[in-house]
Amino acid sequence: MDTVVETFRPAVEWELQGLIRRLNENGTPAEIVGGGSKRAVGRPSQAPVRIETGSLSGITLYEPTELVLSARAGTPLAQIETTLAERGQMLAFEAMDLGPATGGHGGSQTLGGVIATNISGARRIAMGAARDHLLGVRAINGRGEIFKSGGRVLKNVTGYDVARALAGSWGTLAVLSEVTVKVLPKPKETETLIYAGLSDEIATELMCASLSTPYEVTGTAHLTAGLTVRLEQPTLAREAAPLTAIRLENFASSIAYRAPRLIEALKVYGTPIRLGTEASLQLWSELRRLSVMTPTPGEAPTQLWRLSTAPGVAASLVGQIRRNMQLEALYDASGGIIWLEVMASADGGAADIRRLLASYGGHATLVRASPDVRASVEVFQPMTGSIERLSRGLKDAFDPARILNPGRMYAGI
Repeated sequence: MDTVVETFRPAVEWELQGLIRRLNENGTPAEIVGGGSKRAVGRPSQAPVRIETGSLSGITLYEPTELVLSARAGTPLAQIETTLAERGQMLAFEAMDLGPATGGHGGSQTLGGVIATNISGARRIAMGAARDHLLGVRAINGRGEIFKSGGRVLKNVTGYDVARALAGSWGTLAVLSEVTVKVLPKPKETETLIYAGLSDEIATELMCASLSTPYEVTGTAHLTAGLTVRLEQPTLAREAAPLTAIRLENFASSIAYRAPRLIEALKVYGTPIRLGTEASLQLWSELRRLSVMTPTPGEAPTQLWRLSTAPGVAASLVGQIRRNMQLEALYDASGGIIWLEVMASADGGAADIRRLLASYGGHATLVRASPDVRASVEVFQPMTGSIERLSRGLKDAFDPARILNPGRMYAGI
């Protein structure tokens, strides 16, 4: 249940600092929101105050030749990507947009929200996660103290890497006010190889094999048949069969050299459909938005999980889960990341999924479910004793009064 009764939209850093200081003095908890695209992920907020950082917007530094960009935390990611594209550059971690899949608005995520949640996409297998491209931050902790970590240069290794500790903390340790990231050149051309009809086991084998070649694969994905028919591209949707995608990016001459050699190296898996740049960009945009897993009005409600495990056991794990519940699966990162859509249930399938995952190894996050379900089960992977002690220690250091997104990830933290 949303219990927010007062909303604040600070426009400058000092205003945000003063607000957090007052909340700390009064012991008043606050929900921290950027663009709201991930507001329905995690345990439901019960805070009486909401702080929206969207007014803290604007690019403060962009040095294309130095491959560095700084922006206030509330700057829309779309604005940053447009600015970079004008200079032939990009944020290489290809942040996922969870808004449409969780009942929110697509395209509303902010740079601060992306870094705070460490949301990354298919290119992670080649370029690393969002935190790997983070150079520095300015932030305000739960005491209302402004601090800075990292810097605005690529080589900055002094002191503790607090900035990366904040990436993935979901606003529970500090509120970001400015973020500095590394940017990279944008590929000139893209080609995707599509293999149809492979089982999950063979598909994960194919994806892993493609990454072991010297041909610089930058994305791998496998969709079960039930997801394929939801694709926006008619030529792919009509396949009505499992599809496996292998992406190549670079200059046209480089792709012309690598693509046929990669096809030859993978010939035992069949002859692929070849998608050019335009069709490839549309497909990977769909996967980035999880459009194939977006709820459809009028259909039976479903819940969405994000599983992380070893690619070699991914298909077996999904097969075991399928014995207990109806599901569709999108394998990313050769199966290292699995987006699992299951029929709605009282616990979101948490008991079965976590029990099976324990025997395979990995982590599971409940990404989409009703507020009642998210309030009653562990949404994020339950912590072991040592990790919980470390997490509570960090919370004590950054936010001892427990006012920033309290309980968003775990009860009491």
